[in-house]
Amino acid sequence: MKRKITLLLLALVVVAGANAQLLYKISGKDLQSASYVIGTHHLANVSFVEKIPGVKDAIIATEQVYGEVNMDVLENTDTLKMMQATMTLPEGQSLKTVLTAEQFKKVDNFIKEKMGVGLGSPQVMKQMGYLTPAALTAQLTVLVFVLDHMGEFDPTSTFDQYFQAQAKKNNEPVGGLETAAFQANLIYKAPALDRQVEQLMCFIDNESYNLDLLNQITDAYYAQNIDEVGKLMDEKVGNSCDATAEENDALIYARNADWAERMPAIMEAKPTFFAVGAGHLPGDKGLLQLLRNAGYTVEAVQ
Repeated sequence: MKRKITLLLLALVVVAGANAQLLYKISGKDLQSASYVIGTHHLANVSFVEKIPGVKDAIIATEQVYGEVNMDVLENTDTLKMMQATMTLPEGQSLKTVLTAEQFKKVDNFIKEKMGVGLGSPQVMKQMGYLTPAALTAQLTVLVFVLDHMGEFDPTSTFDQYFQAQAKKNNEPVGGLETAAFQANLIYKAPALDRQVEQLMCFIDNESYNLDLLNQITDAYYAQNIDEVGKLMDEKVGNSCDATAEENDALIYARNADWAERMPAIMEAKPTFFAVGAGHLPGDKGLLQLLRNAGYTVEAVQ
């Protein structure tokens, strides 16, 4: 089931003959030195980086790190205000006004089951009751995964943060392929409100299926098999819960194309270590193939 929330988490996640690799070397064309790109997964433990072949050597060989966004920017006061505004419904609206009474009750019961207290609590209502449905879906997805992996997963420490932190320790520049504002608007604001509501209810109504899918994707990632990750992301159930072609294009393929256009100038300036969601790497419209189409040699690091 190629659910929108799954795409967000892997992208908030292959090439034939290289189905057990996460790290790729980019060379050739006009590059004086090689750059690298790694597929990350927001639900994987940072300690797993030690098991990925060639990562330390790639970090040493490069002179800057680029992520989807510059994580330092997310700590900026203005950015935090922007994120809060983007994830929040317009003034005068709340989940009570955008959901039907039945939908609100279902969401309330779901939160109560997971947190022990629901939207009847002023504190929980303040924290969750004014979020856009897309923002709430993202938060509930992480919550469900964390509860299923108590003591195993720390959502405050991610792969993307790790690589950018390493660059800072080495006094190297850190950059982003897109702005935090663009990404936040794409995920939390751009989808039509009725579609956000539909996706929220899809997640709640199919909790067991979604959790099982996330666990399978995470297991495939730990197996360093992004080919399998791609297949799992392509799974569909044949109803309106599946992401549309337009949604897939906006969330994955259009961004891949934009990044593939930006990366040459970045790599020519300095050998670069790119860390982006694993879901952006596989397939004919994936980042790896787009770089090959542009004339670069892209090889899995053994």
